[in-house]
Amino acid sequence: MAEAARKIDTIDVRPNYTQADAYALNQRFEGVDTSTMLKTLFDERCLGEVAVVSSFGTESAVLLHLVAAVDSTIPVTFVDTLKMFPETLAYRDTLVGMLGIKNSNIVVPDAAILEEKDSNSLRWSYDPDGCCEIRKVEPLARAKAGLNSWISGRKAFQSVTRNNIPRFEIDDGRLKINPLGDWIKDDLKAYFAMHDLPRHPLEAEGYLSVGCAPCTSKVLPGEDPRAGRWRGWDKSECGIHEDVTPVPDANDSGVNDPIF
Repeated sequence: MAEAARKIDTIDVRPNYTQADAYALNQRFEGVDTSTMLKTLFDERCLGEVAVVSSFGTESAVLLHLVAAVDSTIPVTFVDTLKMFPETLAYRDTLVGMLGIKNSNIVVPDAAILEEKDSNSLRWSYDPDGCCEIRKVEPLARAKAGLNSWISGRKAFQSVTRNNIPRFEIDDGRLKINPLGDWIKDDLKAYFAMHDLPRHPLEAEGYLSVGCAPCTSKVLPGEDPRAGRWRGWDKSECGIHEDVTPVPDANDSGVNDPIF
């Protein structure tokens, strides 16, 4: 019986979304405004168990406002690495309350893993990839375990590593939605103003992209908005986002018929 229980625990119940599904959705919602797209997806309930994953960074308020305006019960997950700026934690509380988010979740690193792999809490200083793995990637993997789909706030203009972001892509069998993938900085600025959304407290000080406190610095004039992340290291992502690859045509060899 115990052996049977262990086997049940390992069953992966996620739907096997394919590149064809992403392609079909990208084609269907091409040119459709973001709010209408989100409302349609939520109304049709075609995403299964879905959540927004938010860093509560300098631009997060836009996506959170868009989602909450359509359905404030959509879960919002925040990974607290235990290395966050106090300003980020306060900003999170402000947005959750202001936007009326009804299902806000916080996931933290596993204490046993931290004790084993970062007992002095300084791994960020000599192995930032390893630090991100145990403080962000692993906790988020746990949070996504029960999800069929997830919503990301990535945007193409943020850096050269994000310049080919489709609205829909596949992430390890899950559907990943990037509602703001094609938004530009002026779009975000206008949305903040139109809806009178509060800015992250550190943005005015020159922090254009905010992550963990030890690995975030101010961005200098003319620099990439994410230049202040892991400055001095050959690193531009924490590991929760894989490199974006073009979604192939649904008729390409090896791509199955879409389920949408």
